[in-house]
Amino acid sequence: MVDADVRLGLSGSDLAIRNKTFHSALTMTPGTLEDISHRFLIVVAEHGLQDSVVDYLNCNGIPSFTVNADAVEACLRIAKEINGYDLLSDCFGVDRLGFSTPHRFEVVYSLYSIEHADRIIVRVALLLDEPCPSAADVYPATVWPEREIYDMFGVEFTGHPDLRRILMPDDWVGHPLRKDFPLGGEEVEFSHNVREQESK
Repeated sequence: MVDADVRLGLSGSDLAIRNKTFHSALTMTPGTLEDISHRFLIVVAEHGLQDSVVDYLNCNGIPSFTVNADAVEACLRIAKEINGYDLLSDCFGVDRLGFSTPHRFEVVYSLYSIEHADRIIVRVALLLDEPCPSAADVYPATVWPEREIYDMFGVEFTGHPDLRRILMPDDWVGHPLRKDFPLGGEEVEFSHNVREQESK
């Protein structure tokens, strides 16, 4: 059996760099869940935004805070500039239709601190037609995923530098990842469908 590293085309120097990076990451000592949570909440409170954090969850050991839409940019700026979460590792939308929550959508920002090897999640709870302030000024990498959330879920991002569809055509009606988006359209061709059509 061929080694996985060989199949990936990694040279000896690539492997050495990867192993060094991996082992240095193992020696880092990330803070405990309580440390991370307290560090973030203390700074939020110092800026008078404690009422903007409306919920807290432990997502498999990663602290997750739900914040009001009007305070998301300030909370993300605190997370980046004061708490050191300098890397946006993901940004995506969630449709909560069918769940027992008062809000319909969530915009989720997954953040990572390279220095402390910590992760934190900031969620924004949104009603059906409630806009969300763009995080592009804080994390420029959100420009593309926020466009995808707008395209797929219909969430408007105020202050976004270029908010337009990114996957669907400009004249497409609706938002395909909404749970109430009607399914249907042209039947997908499988071998049994093609055989049936040819026999007619």
